[in-house]
Amino acid sequence: MMKVFVSAQLPEITVNKLQAAGLDVTMYSGETLISHAELLAAVTDVDFLITPLSTQVDREIIDGAPKLKLIANFGAGFNNIDFTYARAKQIPVTNTPLVSTNAVAEVTLGLILALSHRIVEGDMLMRTTGFPGWSPLFFLGHEIAGKTLGIVGMGNIGQAVAQKARGLSMKVNYWQHHQLADPQERSLGAHYVSMDELLQTSDYISINAPLNDSNFHQFNAAAFKQMKSTAALINVGRGPIVDEAALVAALQAGEIGGAALDVYEHEPKVTAGLTAMKNVILTPHLGNATVEARNAMGNIVADNVLAVAAQQAPQYVIN
Repeated sequence: MMKVFVSAQLPEITVNKLQAAGLDVTMYSGETLISHAELLAAVTDVDFLITPLSTQVDREIIDGAPKLKLIANFGAGFNNIDFTYARAKQIPVTNTPLVSTNAVAEVTLGLILALSHRIVEGDMLMRTTGFPGWSPLFFLGHEIAGKTLGIVGMGNIGQAVAQKARGLSMKVNYWQHHQLADPQERSLGAHYVSMDELLQTSDYISINAPLNDSNFHQFNAAAFKQMKSTAALINVGRGPIVDEAALVAALQAGEIGGAALDVYEHEPKVTAGLTAMKNVILTPHLGNATVEARNAMGNIVADNVLAVAAQQAPQYVIN
């Protein structure tokens, strides 16, 4: 019987589908993330590894699993896996794209709205000192209608953010290495601009890009100095795209107006200084943390395992 190791607790739909197909499934049940040593010990005789993007699968793990036929990553990203080495060992690596698109786009707009209307700050006020009553100039925020949103990364998620932002009467600009085709760009009501123009003109900047060699610390001290002093940065892409030490310095100096982060440069650690700022919202990487998205992701990884077990090609191979 082929063996599957699942290195984190996943939706029941995933395990049930695999067990119904007659596979021997073991799922890590610890309360914390699995350690490297625990993962190494668990994969010695497994045929399939299902792992979340929070777990590092390096050469040692791959070499420690001589029967391994597939690494199915539970997440759209795959920077946690040495997929180049896996390819050299003829082990396909898959991910779960597309199904997270709507959830992450909703969170992006939710963070923009929460930051603009000071919703989190207001909640904290009501849970502590309370407020003296309604008054005309008390606790003012800003409406997002008519404001300019700059999107960095116009893939599926960036496009979904653009659609939702246009529905909220925002002007949408975007930057990535290539411009969208004309019909697609016009259907989104988005405008392609240079990175410098995006930094200088945006009221909100949303990072919806994957991490690659070219955008590490793309948002650094120089970038923050180009932004409006009232602008807000929203990062739901990947943490290391932002130099968080430079972000703290920019916020403290008043170079930008605020930030909302769902991903972190040194995840799960938060850079010192961010937690003390009222104009910063911090969420625990919950971009696609919905029942709908996680169940869909679970179906993808299970289906890919079953495909390889049946000597068929899996979907969404990234290597």
